[in-house]
Order: sequence, then C-alpha cells, then structure tokens
Amino acid sequence: MTDIQTDSEATLYLISTPIGNAKDWSYRAVDVVKGLSALACEDTRLTWKLLTIYGIPRPPIMFANNEFNENTVADKITHLLKSGTSVGLCSDAGSPCIADPGYPAVAKAIEANIPVVFIPGPNAATAALALSGLPVCSYTFLGFAPRKTIKRRNFLSKEKDAKHTLIFYESPRRLAGLLEDALVVFGDRRVAVCIELTKMFENVRRDWLSVMVEAFREREVKGEVTVVIAGNNAKFIRKV
Repeated sequence: MTDIQTDSEATLYLISTPIGNAKDWSYRAVDVVKGLSALACEDTRLTWKLLTIYGIPRPPIMFANNEFNENTVADKITHLLKSGTSVGLCSDAGSPCIADPGYPAVAKAIEANIPVVFIPGPNAATAALALSGLPVCSYTFLGFAPRKTIKRRNFLSKEKDAKHTLIFYESPRRLAGLLEDALVVFGDRRVAVCIELTKMFENVRRDWLSVMVEAFREREVKGEVTVVIAGNNAKFIRKV
C-alpha cells in the first residue's frame, strides 16, 4: 500500500534520508519515492546514488533545491503541486528544513492549502544527543554557529545560563574554533563530539571542553560533526 495521494490531492512529501548508512532509509520513504514523478533534491547526484542503491528508477522530474536557489525553486514546486503533481523534497542527509533547505517550499505549500506530509528518518542531532551521555529531557538544537569568533561568542552567550543540553552542527574545519569559544563563554563543561555518525568511521568522544580543545586544536577532522554541550548544571561543570 502506498502513501502517494491521487492527482486531485497532490502532496508535498518531506522525505528524510540516511545521515550516513544507506541501510537506514525507511520502507515508507522508499515506497513513497517509488511512486513520485517529481523529486526536489539538495544535490541530485547524491540522491541519485541513493536511488540507485535501492533500485529506484530516476523520476521523470528531478531537480535541485539547495540553499542558493530554494526561494526560486519553491515557486516551481508550488506550480507542480497546483497542477496535480505530488512532489518529494529531500536533503542530502537527514530531514529537510532541519538545518537544510526546504522551508520556502513548505511555507508556500501551506499558504496554498496543499497537504504536506513528513516522512521521518535518521537525524544527526537526536542521534548525537542519545550518544552524548548528557541529559536528554530538555535540549535546544542551535544548528550551525556563526563562523567568526566575535559573532560566535555572542551567539553562544545567549545560552550561557540555560539549563538544557545544547546541540550544534559544525564544519570539521571550524570544530576547534567552536570548542575554544564554548570554553571561553561557558566555562569547562562536559561535551560530546560526534563525527561521521552511522558511517564506517563513526567516532564519539566525551570529555571536558578543556580536554577537547587541546585534542582538536591541531587535529585534522574529516566528515560530518555534531557537538553536544551540557547546560548550566553544576553536575556537568568543572570547578576551577
């Protein structure tokens, strides 16, 4: 049985994709994609590789929806939906809209009273949170921190007194900078650095920020990085 709507009920499907291990794609996601004739992808080449692994033919309509063109492409997606064509939207890894392209298309679809369906799947933020060893009952996902030191420290300072666990995505090239600024702003707290989650070389390190700063200051990091930092809780703050 398929989730695909009839032509009179064209639907925008937000399709989560594996964050590393291709085997993590859900049966439902595969079923939905097989029935679609239009697929918007963050990178068509990467999505095509995933489709190939699952033996799914290339959809007749397949185009890019990325951070550089998503505002314009949202109009194209809305046009297809209004013409009766259901559209799938997926990012390279994880869930559309969550630190990834997708929001403009969703907003326009909702404005046009077009159904939007979310197909859940792997998520690096929640995976890292579960693996961190830090409290999971209350947390805030902050996406990518600013690139420059001053802006990044100002960004972090807004969460200095927050009790909840903090989750960040970061570029491997800027990991050391984030850790150093977090140490300056937060003091020495417990942190988990999760690299290449679900992939062959998955690596999760848990320690104090001060230790992690030294560990990654000169280290070349490759792959996707998620950082989980303890909130303002005495249990997870090292006393000087």
